[in-house]
Amino acid sequence: MNQFVPSATDDEPTSAQRRQVQALAGYGFAEAEIATVMAIEPELLRQFYTGELASGHIKANAKVAENLFRRATGEGREAVIAAIFWLKARARWTESNAHELSGKDGQPIRIEISAADANL
Repeated sequence: MNQFVPSATDDEPTSAQRRQVQALAGYGFAEAEIATVMAIEPELLRQFYTGELASGHIKANAKVAENLFRRATGEGREAVIAAIFWLKARARWTESNAHELSGKDGQPIRIEISAADANL
C-alpha cells in the first residue's frame, strides 16, 4: 500500500493514493478510518484529499446505479426485480393494499351494541 506522509520535500499524493482515498470514501469509511489506512492525521487527509473525499460517494453511487440500470433493462427474473426496485426508488412507484369491508350481499356493515357493552 502506498502511503502518503507529507514532509517539506513532498509535492502531492500519487494518483494511486488519490484513487485509494476516493474508493474508501465511496465505500462509506469515515475520514478517521481512511486517515488510519493512509497513515496520516485526519487534518492532513482533508488538506491533501479534499476532492477525493467529496466525490468518492458520488462515483460509487453512480457505478452502482449504472450496474442496476444495466440489470433492470436486461432479461429474466433478475431484470424484473431490478426494474421494480428502480421504479420504486427513482419513479416513486409504491405498492398499496386496499381492503374494503361490507356486510352481507354488499350492504353496509351492521353494528350492534349490547346493553352490557354500552356500559364499557
